[in-house]
Amino acid sequence: MTMTHTTVDISPPTTDKEYIEAFDTDTNGTCLPPLATAIGYKLRRAQLAVFQDFQKSFASVKLRPTEFAVLSLIAANPGQKQTEVAEQLGIKRANFVALMDCLENRGLAERRKGDIDRRSHSLHLTEKGADFITEISKLWAQHEKRIIDKLGGEDNRNALIALLDRLLAPKKRTPLPRR
Repeated sequence: MTMTHTTVDISPPTTDKEYIEAFDTDTNGTCLPPLATAIGYKLRRAQLAVFQDFQKSFASVKLRPTEFAVLSLIAANPGQKQTEVAEQLGIKRANFVALMDCLENRGLAERRKGDIDRRSHSLHLTEKGADFITEISKLWAQHEKRIIDKLGGEDNRNALIALLDRLLAPKKRTPLPRR
């Protein structure tokens, strides 16, 4: 089976005016694109497709995407503060505490009180957690391969990542003129 590889143009976007003029105004005077071209709608549908594949891939180990992300961050950088990991993932403190409780109850991760600030907790994998990471790495590779194949290959994955990084980049602030 031959797969066609489409390339994605990630050149700078057109101006707002050019973009808005691209939509036809209907008889009611509204300017709404069809859902097939609505970025938010497409991103949400794509997220659901990826999450469905993730859930099938990790069902045998009962792991959710958020738990996977937390374990990945702890494995990559042991000893991070609980608040740092929560912030990286955009998770509210109260929700993150419950998430860590779940990972601790499964014996995969642990919180350790800080040496200097006893109120802060650093996060670490347990021995069981480190073994679990090894086990799920294979599942992750299979899941990721299926998604990359659907995208048409590595080049398209890289282009998609570059486009998503643009959306996620902090907005540049224009300095106010001095008086």
